[in-house]
Amino acid sequence: MSRIRAAFWDPAGTRYGIPTYPWRMAPPHLLTRRQLTAEGLRPAGQGVQAQILWRSRRHGAPGFRAAYLYDIRFALPKRAATARQRAALDKANTARRTCPVCHIDAGYVLPRHLGVCLDCAEECAA
Repeated sequence: MSRIRAAFWDPAGTRYGIPTYPWRMAPPHLLTRRQLTAEGLRPAGQGVQAQILWRSRRHGAPGFRAAYLYDIRFALPKRAATARQRAALDKANTARRTCPVCHIDAGYVLPRHLGVCLDCAEECAA
């Protein structure tokens, strides 16, 4: 194990407060929220069980980055949206796509800085 990875190896949680692992070295039963979502699961109220730490290579953001892990054994299936919730989302998304000037569904979410579809924005600018 490299020196950098060894700095983040703390499965007992004595140094960082919770169990900490280097990049790609966490146990297989610990997953991030995105990984849980891909499996069709949710954390179900459990707290963060562990974390992964790595050095940031982003420009302007030196230091460390963290990914929080949840135990798959305590995760529950994701809840399905009700028919009313889906209908409300469809209505809201349609309103975000409909131009207030020409009243046409643009097929994309209207830019907030324009407030109208691109065709109407060009006509107003000309």
